[in-house]
Amino acid sequence: MFDDVDSGWEKRVVPADVFLSKIEPGMSIFLGTGVAEPRTLVKSLLTSEMNNLTDLELLQIVSFGDALTFTDRSQDHKFRLKTFFAGWLASEAITSGSIDMIPCRFSHIPKLFESGSIRVDVAFVQISPPDKSGYASLGVSVDVAKYAMEKASIVVGEINRLVPRTMGNTFVHVNDFHYLVQAAEPPIYFPRWPVDDVIDKVAANVAALVDDGSCISFYSGALFEALGRHLARKRHLGVHTYFFTDPLMDLIKCGAVTNRRKNYVRDKSLTSYAQGTPELMKWLHRNPLIDFQGIGVVSDLQRICMNDKVIAILPARKVDLTGGVALHAGKGSATPGPGHTQEVFAGAECSRGGRTIFALPSRNLKGQANILLSVEDYPNQFSNRESLDLIVTEYGIASLIGRTVRERAQALIDIAHPQDRAGLIREAKKANILYADQIYLTDAGALYPQTLTSSHTFAGDLTVRFRAIKPSDEEEMRKLFYRFSDTAVYYRYFSAIKTMPHRKMQEYVNVDYQRFMSIVGTINDSGIERIIAEGRYVRHHDRPYADVAFVVDENFQGRGIASFLLKMLIRTAREQGIEGFTADVLADNKAMLKVFEKAHFPIRAVMEFGVYNLTIPFDDSGESTKHNNSGH
Repeated sequence: MFDDVDSGWEKRVVPADVFLSKIEPGMSIFLGTGVAEPRTLVKSLLTSEMNNLTDLELLQIVSFGDALTFTDRSQDHKFRLKTFFAGWLASEAITSGSIDMIPCRFSHIPKLFESGSIRVDVAFVQISPPDKSGYASLGVSVDVAKYAMEKASIVVGEINRLVPRTMGNTFVHVNDFHYLVQAAEPPIYFPRWPVDDVIDKVAANVAALVDDGSCISFYSGALFEALGRHLARKRHLGVHTYFFTDPLMDLIKCGAVTNRRKNYVRDKSLTSYAQGTPELMKWLHRNPLIDFQGIGVVSDLQRICMNDKVIAILPARKVDLTGGVALHAGKGSATPGPGHTQEVFAGAECSRGGRTIFALPSRNLKGQANILLSVEDYPNQFSNRESLDLIVTEYGIASLIGRTVRERAQALIDIAHPQDRAGLIREAKKANILYADQIYLTDAGALYPQTLTSSHTFAGDLTVRFRAIKPSDEEEMRKLFYRFSDTAVYYRYFSAIKTMPHRKMQEYVNVDYQRFMSIVGTINDSGIERIIAEGRYVRHHDRPYADVAFVVDENFQGRGIASFLLKMLIRTAREQGIEGFTADVLADNKAMLKVFEKAHFPIRAVMEFGVYNLTIPFDDSGESTKHNNSGH
């Protein structure tokens, strides 16, 4: 498949029984990881009937190949597989007791091999054909192979012509091997993942949280397949990841990933493994843009933290209302367990501008809720509630940093499946997580206008994200109210309101999105979502008009936010069949009057008692502004 190789190694190839006869009972055998599993060597070992091949310990960092399949079927207990990664098919085998799981963070594994805590007597490693100088590549799996080779007394290399010659710390010399065999099996490939509409929406919401210049990590799965498509328009992304996959290849090809803003291994994507299609393997061959390093390097916290804006994107199985997370387990899971998740999570936490995201559909494939009152009965729990940042479903984003348990519950209920929300409200009230008088409008969840969500950058490079208001915005809207001056409150409410208690505010944030519509503008303030603006309209009972009002935090006025909000409200109102707005504006509120004038619709204004009563028909035929003073 690949050129510039030396064929002299073929003279050193030996039959399997030559090195299998050297193995003694009780030995520990390291096997190449994942798609780099030396399949010919593994099959020779596991199918051999030699009497000395008994009570053997097989070690593999990530298992989803033949070693797992054969040991799972083994009836004579001649082999016992130990793995460090409870993903893919391994979870079921671990649960059934067929193989052993070693709970360990990836960053600690090299030390276990180097110190001898994990004994290695034999190493079976897959490599590319060596070049004319005798150097071969470890291909798409570096992990701890070199540590294992150094410790083993018997090192066997399986040369596979389909293995790409990857760049980085991947090169080994043929003289490092005691025996060589020629592969009779192709490498393990994985097709592209199918993506359904729900996962695509989850990925779209995750992508909205990834800024240009962010440093990302990927795993296998439909979420990341979809995410790759949604990140295609980003710029100067970086990659620091355990697993390199087809979607990451796509992002490099389209120019979204450049690695120019990374501080560690700039201009290159850093990884330990690759898995995917034959197309990916061909693309990785001699590709200088991908730097393969051992897992001790890729998982090192200090190296990760050197990169700014590290985004940890982690699939979750279940999430509870207090922020507990249950990770995936079982067949098809290609994501890390709690220990590995902690590493990725910690790396993003210590990165300047870093974010952590757990993503999941609101329901599983069986139609069961994924957001629950509690996840205490589920395995693979991630127990770091204190540091949780963002939870994402197809129904939106829940920001948890700095929020109380009650506020977290409200935010998570807002992104649960609409048909599950009423039940969650009831359960949360019984558990004293929510107030007993918490309002919930049954139809509001299904009517939530997700399509309103958008972002815009204003003067001063201020990026504001706009979306429809949610019940969980209660506390942020209270804070916005108390940031207003007395004058601003009077302009908005026409009275000197001094307090905004829970009872009042929860009535304000619970809208039906039909008669009442409210859009908020938010900013990211040190990882916390802050509401800085709100606009709303309320339909009139007797005519196809709606009364409109909006407010902008005084620290952010004068940048065009109010005008942008008004345009959004007009567009939304017209889609709902509303023919115009009415508004009451104090005569001395010149700034607000200018906002309405900039909307470029005709305005009829009548002054009564120092207040302009505005009528704004959505009539494209005219742009004149008429004022009529009644003299009151």
